Amino acid sequence: MSTNKVRFTLKAYDHRLLDNACSKIVETVKRAGGKVVGPVPLPTEVEKVTILRAVHKYKDSREQFESRTHKRLIDIINPSKETMDALSHLDIPSGVSINAK
Repeated sequence: MSTNKVRFTLKAYDHRLLDNACSKIVETVKRAGGKVVGPVPLPTEVEKVTILRAVHKYKDSREQFESRTHKRLIDIINPSKETMDALSHLDIPSGVSINAK
């Protein structure tokens, strides 16, 4: 018994935009009659950067900055043509990156 599935990986810096995009995708798939698994929250990537405040002097005075990348995973089980057509016309907010496999 083979099952087809489409896996969407969503990434964004703002978690509210990401949750909004996930809810739109899930709502669209359910309205088209498909079965959806997720959204599954994946670990947040935290990138920290430390820089010196002064260029030549005061090495002990430093600043730290970080950027957080939030990720979600959505699986669609046995997608129909209508489901994929509805997803292709979906309006996703800018700032959300979607990778489909």
